[in-house]
Amino acid sequence: MTDQTTQGPMRRYYTRPRVCQFCTDHSIVIDYKQAELLRRYISDDGKIRPRRQTGTCAKHQRELARAIKRARHLALLPFTGEVLR
Repeated sequence: MTDQTTQGPMRRYYTRPRVCQFCTDHSIVIDYKQAELLRRYISDDGKIRPRRQTGTCAKHQRELARAIKRARHLALLPFTGEVLR
């Protein structure tokens, strides 16, 4: 497949499917008190990262969201990102 414009051939990128970390390793428990584990699933803005970025399954994504919200409520995690100056 070549593009007839000056850009050259079109490139297709295939991403390999991500595997849920919690499904593969059953020893990892999602808990609201584990702030360091939950920080990996929060963006710099303080938003919960979507499944397509983290690779978690639907079941564990719901548990993650619930744990993150509980940790925010108890002030273990911030609601927003860095403080704007």
